[in-house]
Amino acid sequence: MKKRRLKHIAWKMRHTWRRIPWQRLSWMKKWLRMLNIFRFIKRMDWYIIKKFIGTYIYSIILIISISIVFDVNENLAKFTNYHAPLRAIVFDYYANFVPYFANLFSPLFVFIAVIFFTSKLAGNSEIIAMLASGMSFKRLLRPYFISAALIATLNFFLGAYIIPKGTVVRHDFEALYKNNKKNTSASNIQLMVDRGVVAYISQYDDIRKTGYGFALYKFENKKMVSQMNASVIQYDTIADERYHWKARNYKIRTLKGMREQITSGNEIDTLIQMEPMDLVFSSGQQETFTSPELLRYISKQQERGSSNVVQYEVEYHKRIASSFASFILTLIGVSLSSRKRKGGMGLYLGIGLALSFTYILLQTISATFAINAGLPPMLAAWIPNFLYAFIAYFCYRQAPN
Repeated sequence: MKKRRLKHIAWKMRHTWRRIPWQRLSWMKKWLRMLNIFRFIKRMDWYIIKKFIGTYIYSIILIISISIVFDVNENLAKFTNYHAPLRAIVFDYYANFVPYFANLFSPLFVFIAVIFFTSKLAGNSEIIAMLASGMSFKRLLRPYFISAALIATLNFFLGAYIIPKGTVVRHDFEALYKNNKKNTSASNIQLMVDRGVVAYISQYDDIRKTGYGFALYKFENKKMVSQMNASVIQYDTIADERYHWKARNYKIRTLKGMREQITSGNEIDTLIQMEPMDLVFSSGQQETFTSPELLRYISKQQERGSSNVVQYEVEYHKRIASSFASFILTLIGVSLSSRKRKGGMGLYLGIGLALSFTYILLQTISATFAINAGLPPMLAAWIPNFLYAFIAYFCYRQAPN
């Protein structure tokens, strides 16, 4: 009985499959073919993509290796004087040094890679053969921009999420073994921790997470309704939640009309919406935040009315703008090096390298203007891209179409 039932089920499934219209299957195949992005990438595209990515990686390895040699030569005496262990030098410093500078100068590496292998293709008359076969220059740019998109995505992901965590480790190493001491104290700190709530700390020690001469004022309708004073306040680093502080030798004054109520004691746990990172600012601190952390920090500091957020805004927008530099410098590089010229590519290689170096220099100058001259941070981050987009378009118009 059981065998007969299984045979019936198998027969039913077979006949059900036969009743499916073949037109529906062909329609499904058509949609699957349309969703397959690799159908746009032909053999010639794979050839250029492999050349591009391979040359990009090779240039990074070559230039970063030279940078490491110079850095070791410069800092070897400091590492020896401060007795830096070899494991910390390799894994804490250089393991985070390499990704940071590789990502920082990625536009330069992209340009060098494009110029190097494209000029070689042009010298071997491969570009001429592609264009002579009926391929347009726009079609030739497709594998270049696919490669640039892969590099830009990788750079943004590393710069926004991975490298900031490594930068924290590298900064801690430099503070210990390179005499680059971090700022661990602050004085006369005043900030708005909540709506109508202002905190003041006379002296703060970030190593002990302790503040001295603390005062907390609460206002309603422009009138002070309570005041808390404490000789010492310490951040609770082992608490399960954020914003936990312990106040010692505290006194709380509560004002109710004409009456005043005073409460005092030796120690009290309290919730104050501030953290140690809000109290001490050190050079390069914005590089240690991931992009979501930067966005939250900027929003929180703007709500408090703090003016010390411009460099954080510049860093946030620069990470996005730098990713698009791969497309711009790729277009400039292809346009300059795709034409076969007598005498080699020396002149155009020099022009291209000058453009890439001035791009990085302009990034630094615009960021400085944003911090010191009031230039909007978003505009400062995108000015190099806007300017070099016009240069890229001019070079594209001069390319061999």
